[in-house]
Amino acid sequence: MTYAENILETIGNTPLVKLNKLTAELPCLVLSKYETFNPGNSVKDRMAVKMIEDAEADGRLKPGGTIIEGTSGNTGMGLALAAIVKGYKCIFVISDKQSKEKMDVLRAVGAEVVVCPNDVPPTDPRSYYSVSKRLGEETPNSWYVNQYDNPSNCTAHFKSTGPEIWEQTDGKVTHFVVGVGTGGTISGVGSYLKMKNPKIKIWGVDTYGSVFKKYHETGIFDENEIYPYITEGIGEDILPLNVNFGVIDGFTKVTDKDAAVYTQRLAREEGMFLGNSAGAAIKGVLQLKEHFTKDDVVVVLFHDHGSRYVGKIYNNDWMRAQGFIE
Repeated sequence: MTYAENILETIGNTPLVKLNKLTAELPCLVLSKYETFNPGNSVKDRMAVKMIEDAEADGRLKPGGTIIEGTSGNTGMGLALAAIVKGYKCIFVISDKQSKEKMDVLRAVGAEVVVCPNDVPPTDPRSYYSVSKRLGEETPNSWYVNQYDNPSNCTAHFKSTGPEIWEQTDGKVTHFVVGVGTGGTISGVGSYLKMKNPKIKIWGVDTYGSVFKKYHETGIFDENEIYPYITEGIGEDILPLNVNFGVIDGFTKVTDKDAAVYTQRLAREEGMFLGNSAGAAIKGVLQLKEHFTKDDVVVVLFHDHGSRYVGKIYNNDWMRAQGFIE
């Protein structure tokens, strides 16, 4: 008989799925790394388990402890699944711009959820960075994960996602495109792929209101670039240690409107029911068209599942209220 000992053993080995209609104008083969097949429905399951295992190994996380993290929802889900299997409690801090579905899902798997305002700077004591750090200091027998600066985040993708993409494309991948938030995925996958073939191009998808693109191009952290935006899960108003700018060849920025519209189009034209950042990712691929030739194999990573955005991206009343559709 073939079966997994627990749900954590089903993480990884997600399929590559070809895009057809939305990429018809491109000369190359475009394949999506379809991470919703993970048990928590997102790529974050990979690094959540790796961060927990590494913290257990060096004693930062002790038996019966409480896991504390600031999350946009998906890392929290991965941490919660691992906590259930391993016997930990969870407290997750989330900003009020994240979808209600994400908050409900975290509570459904037994986590305590603390909601913070989105439109405050990272240093503000009310920000989700500050609140999660403070809870980590105040809660007995707790471990503050800090996915932004935790090296296990990057390591997880160097050891699993990168090798999977290399093997699934038989080493023929020429470009990797992914939305950038904590930086663990692009840095871990990018480092692995460039180790295998330094000619592979690594592209980050950024959003307007985030600092990544300008910092990569100029080395300047420009606070004028920072303003509230709607797209969930990508972009930052800080520079996480997990973003290895040295392995990234370039960034393209995608508007909130394009991210939302293309998320809907993925569902309606490709049958791919995905989260907000997938729309940004595929629009980013289309914006990079001039960099691709007929011999290229472009892999774009789709982070999470559409069920977490039903009240927003897939709700046309909400889309109209944002001015995203007529």
